[in-house]
Amino acid sequence: MSAVRPEVGAWYQALKGAYLEVVACDLEEGSIEVQYYDGTIEEYDYESWEEMALTPAEPPEDWAGSLDLPRDDYGVDLDRPTIGSLSNHLDLLEDPDLDLD
Repeated sequence: MSAVRPEVGAWYQALKGAYLEVVACDLEEGSIEVQYYDGTIEEYDYESWEEMALTPAEPPEDWAGSLDLPRDDYGVDLDRPTIGSLSNHLDLLEDPDLDLD
């Protein structure tokens, strides 16, 4: 039996190895909504949650598992500077091909 309290945004690992994230808890309804790493969404009542053998887990490194995207399709051009640091901003300003208008 699981004594792990569900927290929205927290990741857990089931006994069989499946990773899941709690995406909603409704105290009035007594339900817990989870999304498994593969994208499947399930809803459990508190009694079922307590019967699951869960342990707290770190979020998976590959966050796109539930989006069913290959790593090449994340939509990020790793060779081009991104707007995330001051040095990258300066790189963008010096880029003659960048159209800021």
